[in-house]
Amino acid sequence: MLPLAGIKVVEFCQIAAGPFAGMLLADMGADVIKIESPDGDGMRSWPPLSGGYSENFASLNRNKRSVVLDLKNEHDLARARELCLQSDVVLENFRPSVLPRLGLGYAELSKLAPKLIYCSISAYGQQGPRAREGGFDVTLQAVAGVMSVTGESDGAPVKCGVPVADFAAGLYAAYSVAAMVRRVEKEGIGGHIDVPMLGVMLGIAALQVSEYFGSGKDPKKLGSAHPRNAPYQAFRCSDGHFVLAAGNNDLFRRTCEVVGKPDLVNDPRFLTSLLRAQNQEELREILEIEFMKQPAERWLAMMRDCGVPCAPINTYSQALADEQVAHYGWVQPIDLPGGHQTSTFKSPIQISGLQFDIYRQPPALGEHTREVMTELSAGGA
Repeated sequence: MLPLAGIKVVEFCQIAAGPFAGMLLADMGADVIKIESPDGDGMRSWPPLSGGYSENFASLNRNKRSVVLDLKNEHDLARARELCLQSDVVLENFRPSVLPRLGLGYAELSKLAPKLIYCSISAYGQQGPRAREGGFDVTLQAVAGVMSVTGESDGAPVKCGVPVADFAAGLYAAYSVAAMVRRVEKEGIGGHIDVPMLGVMLGIAALQVSEYFGSGKDPKKLGSAHPRNAPYQAFRCSDGHFVLAAGNNDLFRRTCEVVGKPDLVNDPRFLTSLLRAQNQEELREILEIEFMKQPAERWLAMMRDCGVPCAPINTYSQALADEQVAHYGWVQPIDLPGGHQTSTFKSPIQISGLQFDIYRQPPALGEHTREVMTELSAGGA
């Protein structure tokens, strides 16, 4: 039995943050019923398309069932409401006023289902002066300060290459739902979980936020460097770049020995992590003179041999081909509707005695409508 087996989740979500949260819950065994409009989740049209089916959509919607309901239709709306009342969790990422206006908000549903866990993901939260504003990953990265610390110091604003606001919000949502399942089991009381993406982004920026609180100064862009550690960044070598993270005195000593510069250990500019961070441009220039003499593969081998954390700067094809990925079996085949087979990255979590497999392929639009509606009628009998 997976940890969330027996928990029924109704998902009113599109694109990334909400569907990712739903998939995490489904991976843990929850029966996630994805409610889609007749047009479907907008991500269904995102390329690449394999046999007409979106690989992006497949990556966030495995282990779910798809039900098509037109919430503008009174009959379908009534079925959606009944489905919510027969479920343990409602997960949604509309703007705060949308579902309440349809009678599907927490306040109304909880009167009839006090154990209901209702999780809302939105740009700015369910309350406050900005609650009605929408947002996407890039706007949240901007308003929450992430873009102010991303990129090279003299470069234009750039976002993180991975949509971190969407996926961090999904993680917070899934974690909160799982915690609330425990409370319902113990106390029989549900609740409304409010996941504001703005708050999530400030929450995961704990180091930058605390730096501002402690110094009164805004953190700055440092490229791949670190404000309190050095050498701790990407370095040029003869055939490109590699990353080195010598984050303490012992690792710095080993690094100096590998590059043939043991005298740097006692250089007054580099005696402590703080001093090395304060003088990291000088340190980078000194080290790169040596690094430019050999290719990345050679430096990585020597650093690994002496226990210094380091890494190549992989493309995704290279990252997915890593021997550690193969060891855990994280890349798995899946079948898409229409018969096309592709690959996906399954849950990376390991829990002793449990297997987090792909037990339900990504659904065709409305594939499970009849099945779920039959169950709904049986449950309401």
